[in-house]
Amino acid sequence: MRSTQLNARSVLDRAFAILGAFTTEDRELGISELARRTDMAKSTVHRLVTELEAHGMVERRGKSVVLGLHLFELGELVPRKRRLRDAALPYMADLRGATRQTVHLAVLDGTEVVYVEILRHSDAPALPSRVGGRLPAHATGVGKAILAFAQPEVVENVMRTGLPRLAERTKTVPGVLRRELAAIRATGIAYDYEESRAGLVCAASPVTGPDHEIVAALSVSGWTGRLNVRRMAPAVRTAALALSRDLGASRH
Repeated sequence: MRSTQLNARSVLDRAFAILGAFTTEDRELGISELARRTDMAKSTVHRLVTELEAHGMVERRGKSVVLGLHLFELGELVPRKRRLRDAALPYMADLRGATRQTVHLAVLDGTEVVYVEILRHSDAPALPSRVGGRLPAHATGVGKAILAFAQPEVVENVMRTGLPRLAERTKTVPGVLRRELAAIRATGIAYDYEESRAGLVCAASPVTGPDHEIVAALSVSGWTGRLNVRRMAPAVRTAALALSRDLGASRH
């Protein structure tokens, strides 16, 4: 029995390795590339891809493999994302209308932020962010807003893992980041001045849940020269506080 369980777990690990091989930049991968990225034999990858395809987890496009629609369907059922997103949407819509800019809702996953909803205004310039996209938390406004109010061990994990540079202005020195997080705790506002991407700026504010724990962050983002983030910051803070009150009241 024990050997069977170990073998089943090994197969599951290998299947997840295949799913995890896809990135924002590489949404279509061939069998050979999947084998290289997962360090598995091509015959093994081919067999697992066939099984994943049968369950709708991946799809074939000619000689390439892409993630399947069933993964999206499952993602829409994640309780934390759905409850948070449903509660946040009215506040995000108001914030978009007031600022005429792009509004993001993000959560922390390990040392990265994941964007769970994005509302774009028709007058706002196109931004590279996408729902489901990930970025290192220390390099984003939403990430810093969450880290400023997170448990100390969460922040220490980010520091210990390292602070990779995404752009010329990314803060990569732990002491500098710690001082900024302290300032964010005092104001409730975090800024990204071209730290995640050259030319991109944003103002963000933390969102708390029923027990006042940090659960997410809201932000307004745009291109430098076209968005005055200091002027937008009070609206972002107001929306985040209103959403936090709504989430807190939902416990009762």
